[in-house]
Order: sequence, then structure tokens, then C-alpha cells
Amino acid sequence: MLHAHTVADVRAAEAALMAQVPPGSLMRWAAAGLAAYVREVAPGSTPVVFLVGTGDNGGDALYAAAELARERFVGVAIADTARVHVAGAQAAQAAGCRLVDSPRGFAVVVDGVVGIGGAPGLRPPADGWRATIEAEQPFVIAVDVPSGVDVDGATVPESFLPADATCTFGTYKNALLVDPAARWAVRGALPRLVDIGLAPYLPAPSVEALEAADNRLLLSVLAPTLDQRGEAPTQKYARGVVGVAAGSVTYAGAAQLCVRGAQAGVAGMVRFVGERELAARVVDRCPEVVAHTDPAERGRVQAWVVGSGGGDDAAARLAMALEDEVPVVVDADALQHVPERFTVPALLTPHAGELARMLDVDRSAVEADPLGHATRAAERWDAAVLLKGARTLVAYPGAPTRVNLSGTPWLATAGAGDVLAGLAGSFLASGAEPRDAGSLAAFVHGAAAVAASGGGPVTAAKVADAVPGVITAWRNGVLDESQVRDWRDR
Repeated sequence: MLHAHTVADVRAAEAALMAQVPPGSLMRWAAAGLAAYVREVAPGSTPVVFLVGTGDNGGDALYAAAELARERFVGVAIADTARVHVAGAQAAQAAGCRLVDSPRGFAVVVDGVVGIGGAPGLRPPADGWRATIEAEQPFVIAVDVPSGVDVDGATVPESFLPADATCTFGTYKNALLVDPAARWAVRGALPRLVDIGLAPYLPAPSVEALEAADNRLLLSVLAPTLDQRGEAPTQKYARGVVGVAAGSVTYAGAAQLCVRGAQAGVAGMVRFVGERELAARVVDRCPEVVAHTDPAERGRVQAWVVGSGGGDDAAARLAMALEDEVPVVVDADALQHVPERFTVPALLTPHAGELARMLDVDRSAVEADPLGHATRAAERWDAAVLLKGARTLVAYPGAPTRVNLSGTPWLATAGAGDVLAGLAGSFLASGAEPRDAGSLAAFVHGAAAVAASGGGPVTAAKVADAVPGVITAWRNGVLDESQVRDWRDR
């Protein structure tokens, strides 16, 4: 997994490491990594200007500028000469860096103004430098994080410096993985992480993300249902039964897509509960489903999925599911009927508008601070909360929040959330804890969208069709990052 840490944890780790190495080692390692990255993204003799703030972030930038000055023209714009990193400034001057007053005229800008220790927002002269950058549109490389963003909260103030690429040190930071800040840290890829030896000194992360190369979580969920040869058992009940109480005659598609998501996952059987006409339509499309029109005769399941397209029936269906005392995925219409506290393991799957209604805040507030609001909701209901978005979050009390990095913009299509809810229910029925079920479902769902879209529009049904292939490839260790992420420039 990818890991991100808070500023306090990074600072503590740096202090512990610095006590073990010669003075200045961390800055030299960071500067060398930054210089190498600048060479990679701005090769040849392209002139570069470094915007330099105070503190260690500015020192990293100055030492990197000194190294690059041996091979190209390097300008240095210093925010506050009275508070500049003295040794770094001396090194830059000795290497031949040219002192300038702004980034004007440069095609490549390295933003070393504000590091992880700065408060959100920009102050003079950086706010003026931003105006120049907005007007001229150079390629901007951030040092550690884009200057001015909220590093821990991953929010963005009115004034900050957007980056086209970011070179960070030691570990990722929340603002580099979680939106909205992450949206402005890099175009189309992850930030470059430079190892400076912090790993042994870092505690548990604050944010983490599944990777294509890491299928351990998937295998841990599959392991109890596999035989000694690693094959799926022939007994369907051993893989888990997921119940779906979704849709309505008006929104029959929601029921069908939720069922298809559940079928595409790892559970062995799907039961559906709904009125007679709806049940007939579901079975007509998905003949493997066992349908029940009388809730009292619904049969046993290991997890329920309720709410997708449920309309006025959502409250009753949620109450029915909770009676069975098994884990539950609560989606869409059922989210407005959640109990004060859950007595069963629960995964809530709102989008920003639904979470806003649950927390009685404006949707814009959730969109501006998804990490804070997902965390608040998880603590409020003592449940896993999967907040859907371009970078879906899965929050759970006392555990690192997971951010999903798979997917494509084409996944913003009608019915995709219904498929996701059903898929999460399948993982839940197979024994996954709610946080893991949500994380696995989000990752597989996003990767399936990439596979189904081929770089173009995709329907929710096609996403469901692609899920089994993604699970198989991931389980077998042949899934790679090119197959799970198709994000375009912002």
C-alpha cells in the first residue's frame, strides 16, 4: 500500500532520524532527489527558476538549484532574504545561480516557497508570483507539497500554488493523495517519492491506498473460502450469500445493477427481495438470482445491500436487513434512515450530496473537505463510510482512511454507484470487514471501469461485466498500474 502521514508524524520521524545521521544529511538527500526529478521532467538545458521560501523547504530547493546550476541556467527568487536558509543560499550563489525577483519568463518553475510546516494560504511575495504563473502557465514542480495547501486536511485555500508535478520526501502527505488538494499536486500520475530513510521511524499512516501490485488484502478475504489447493469451493454457500433489497418498479435498473455488482464479486449466491413485478424483472435479467417477494421468507444471508433506488421502501428494507443481525451496506435512499448507532458491522456509501444531508451541512462543504466529513460521519455512526468521488474515501474510526486511486473519469455514469454497492456487499458476505469490503470494492470497481472503457465512455453494466476479470488478474498478481488508473489532466 501507499502510505501518507501527518505533519507531526513526519517531523517526529525526521527528528529521530537526524539524531542518527550527520548534520545536514536529510537536506542533502532530499535536494539530490529533487534535482534528479527536475532533470527527469525538464531534461536538457531548459532554464529553471526556483521560488525559495524560509526554512528547510527553501533549503532543499537551494541545494537542488546549486546542483542543477552546473548544467543549465538557474534562477533563484527568494521570498525573504532575511530568513533564507543561509548555507543553502551560499551554495546556490557559489554554483552560479542568478538572483531574480519573479518566475517571469521561465518555462519551468520549482516551488519551494512553503513546505509542510507552513499555514495554508500564500503571503507576499508568493501571492504575486502565483499571478505571474497563472498568466504565463509554466510547468510547475512542487517541493514536498504545493505551497499553500492544507497538508493534513487536504483542503485548498483561496490562494495556493497549483503544481503540474510534485517531488515529496520520506512519505506521502495527505494532501498528495486526497482531493481536493491532490488534484492540484500532479497531472495524470502520482507524486515522486524520494526515500530519505524515514520509514523505520514513522508510525501508522493517516491515509493509505491500495496498489495494483499489492493483492494481499484481496487474498486475505479469499483465503477462508479457498480449499487447500487455492481453488474456490464447489459449495456456493461457503463463499457467502449476499442479500439485495434495492430498486423499485420505477427504478428497476437500480435493482438489476446492484444485483449484477453483487454477482460479479466473490460471493457464491445472491438473494433478492422485492415486489413481485420487480423480482420477475431481476430474475429475467439475472436467472442465477434467488428472488423472494415475501420479506418474511427471505432466507439466510451473510450480508445485506439496501437502498439503491429504493425510494419510499428504503426505510422498511433497512429495518428488515438490520433484523437479521448481519453486516449491511447502506446506499442511496436508505442513508436517510440510518439508526442513531449500528448494532451490526455497517458500510455507508454516500456521495457528497447524500453525506451533506446526513450531516446537515452544505454539499459544497463536503466537497471542500471530504476527508474531514467522511471521518466525522464514521465517528458519528461508528461505521465504515465510503464517500464516493473522483478519489473515493473509506473512513473508519481508529484506522487510517483509505483513498482509492483506481478509475477513470468515465466512471461518472448513471448506475455505477449501484454496481459498487452490490460489489461491496459481495465482499462483505464473503467475510471482509466493512472497511476492507469498501476498499476492495472501490479499487476493483475503478479498475473494471478502466478495463471496460478502453479510454472512452462506459456504462455501469459494462463495468459490472469487467469485474470478474479484474479480480482474477489481481488475485493472480498480473494486474499493473496501467490497468487500474486512467486519469486525464485536470
